[in-house]
Amino acid sequence: MTIIEIIVAALVIVATLLVVATALLQLRAPDALTRANLLGPTVCLAFPILVVAKLIWSWSTTGFDLNDFLRAIIAIAGVWIVGSVGSFIMGRTLYGVTVSDKRDRHPNRPNYRI
Repeated sequence: MTIIEIIVAALVIVATLLVVATALLQLRAPDALTRANLLGPTVCLAFPILVVAKLIWSWSTTGFDLNDFLRAIIAIAGVWIVGSVGSFIMGRTLYGVTVSDKRDRHPNRPNYRI
């Protein structure tokens, strides 16, 4: 095995350990909000590590390709954005937080909506 293969294998093993740890912790989490927060290691770490491992492997076999590099950057940024917004929405939904605008309320009747 070459050094590149060892690096790629190590990255894949680390990503696999993160996914397995997240899955086990999902089963042990006491409530739904904690389960939603536990998705962080998989979304923010395991997926980007797998993308970087694929990039290193493809660069070692076919050389640097700007198209693959840009697609990997977009994929990592996209999963971070979607993951953070998704966990925010899930957290608000699971916690039961509602947003109300004070301008929509009548001053004398707090439960009345215009």
